[in-house]
Amino acid sequence: MSSKTNKPRMRSAAWRVSFLATIAFACGTLVIFVFLHQFVSSDIQRRTDAWLSGEVEVLGDVAARTPKNALYRRVVGEVAELAAREVPNKSNSADNSSDSVFFLQTSAQPQQSQLWVGAGNGKSNLEAIRRTSFQPDTPTDVSVSGFPVPFRVACLQMADGSRIYLGVSERDDLRVLRRLRLRFFLLWLLVVFLGFGIVFLVTRRMLSHVRRITEAASRIGHSDLSERVPATRRNDEVSQLAQTLNGMLDRIESAMHQLHTITDALAHDLRSPLTAIRGKLEMSLSRTENEEHTEPIVSAIEELDQLTDFLNKSLDVAEARADALRLTRTRIDLSRLMETMVDLYEPSMAERGIRIRVSSEGGVTLDGDEGLIHRMIANLLDNELKHLAPGSSVSITLQCRDEMAIVTLEDNGGGFEPEILEHLFVGRVKGRTSKGHGLGLAFVDAVAQAHGGTVEAANREGRGARISVSLPSLPKTAHHQATVATQVG
Repeated sequence: MSSKTNKPRMRSAAWRVSFLATIAFACGTLVIFVFLHQFVSSDIQRRTDAWLSGEVEVLGDVAARTPKNALYRRVVGEVAELAAREVPNKSNSADNSSDSVFFLQTSAQPQQSQLWVGAGNGKSNLEAIRRTSFQPDTPTDVSVSGFPVPFRVACLQMADGSRIYLGVSERDDLRVLRRLRLRFFLLWLLVVFLGFGIVFLVTRRMLSHVRRITEAASRIGHSDLSERVPATRRNDEVSQLAQTLNGMLDRIESAMHQLHTITDALAHDLRSPLTAIRGKLEMSLSRTENEEHTEPIVSAIEELDQLTDFLNKSLDVAEARADALRLTRTRIDLSRLMETMVDLYEPSMAERGIRIRVSSEGGVTLDGDEGLIHRMIANLLDNELKHLAPGSSVSITLQCRDEMAIVTLEDNGGGFEPEILEHLFVGRVKGRTSKGHGLGLAFVDAVAQAHGGTVEAANREGRGARISVSLPSLPKTAHHQATVATQVG
């Protein structure tokens, strides 16, 4: 059984474009920040090392010039304290200023603390310094027990064999880097969200024109071709696309108008003589009483009727294949129309010994051309009437599923010939025993497509054929939910 799948909900590409652009921008800014952070970190360490190297030289010079008497410790200690106040990036808080810098002078033999300026007694600092190898004129990181952050320490060898160590905690440098990272992260979030919003709004506005173009293109062949795509004032790619599509619509509308003109003229030029010939034959039939003469006239009238029907179907199929079939849409009660058509064909079916069973859901309605739907159902029933053998049966089911009205015809006849099964809806394709023109099912398919529906045909398992027509239906009302079953024949 055929049924039309629900149209998937369209997802705007603006979200995807904005998301991808934001990801690219965010990754790019993160890479820039990594290099910026590395540069700032290196610059802070360079400035700290330059300060340490300069201050340790000053302290070494003061220590060398100061006599080794009772005032030595006081003079050198005060100079060391003055140097500690000039530490770069030092925090202004008073509670952590005393432990951020230390000055240590060790004697030559043995290596013991001779002078200490800093927090505590300096034993942990001296032990950490003893475990560390220093390079001349190169400050080194020293991890001191009891301090979570290492010290950056510069070493100076004195002439008397003693050594001077000046160390500064990297706590303040790390604090500066943490503030930098926090501020960058907040600024990064602000810029990323702002950039996403700007890109989304611009992309959505641009794609809204594309969406209107898509909607206009989807209505080609299903509504008035006089509608045009609104063009923007900006002479950009979207505006040029709209102008190109409008030009294409102008050409399509002109081609459809020419097609309708040709088909109308052709139908008129052919129907008029056919109608005149039929009228003359009917006049001759009414004046002739000889049965030998009337039989050829009746046969000629039937052939003219078949030729007229062939002409109408050929033109309708041609227009439908060109998506130019003109529809006069009205509200159609498909359940009632189906019952009317079955009542109309029931005598002919009963005369041939064909049974019909109809199962219909009440209140199945659709918006379509009633004349074309009537002819479509007539073609389906004609197809069953012409090709089923006496004693066969036809089951017709009408139901509504997923906003689709589904008409299914199943019979227990011989089914479709395998070689034409895949080409049933192609014009002038028919079976070996068929006496028609091969336009019946092609017309059914053309009408279904013109109404936005589909047709499927297949052989049943075992014996017989199945034809299923799906057409977009209107919402069912509450008082039409009953199921009606009828059997005739």
